[in-house]
Amino acid sequence: MQNTKIFKMSFSSIYPLYIQKAEKKGRTKHEVDEIIFWLTGYDDYSLEQQIDNEVDMETFFKQAPQINPNVSLIKGVICGYRVEEIEDELMQKIRYLDKLVDELAKGKAMEKILRK
Repeated sequence: MQNTKIFKMSFSSIYPLYIQKAEKKGRTKHEVDEIIFWLTGYDDYSLEQQIDNEVDMETFFKQAPQINPNVSLIKGVICGYRVEEIEDELMQKIRYLDKLVDELAKGKAMEKILRK
């Protein structure tokens, strides 16, 4: 899985796509933010700073305050790959976020998405 192009894409260009995907299915920006907060440890203020600074995906995850220790509970296929088997750590984190937003758009309950 060599797709380092996504590593250099700005988080601020991808974030609206996550929101759009969720809203098309009747979910909210607040729920997307909750997923991001759970996964990365960002809060409203620090997430807004990352967006305003137009950091790339690599920087976004490198500067994440705390990757949730329960990420190992995220399983399944996204973009044709099993997230639990992705070897590149950064790509795995990106796909974790993709997978969680996908679950949100598919109508899964928040407590299940957040592995509670």
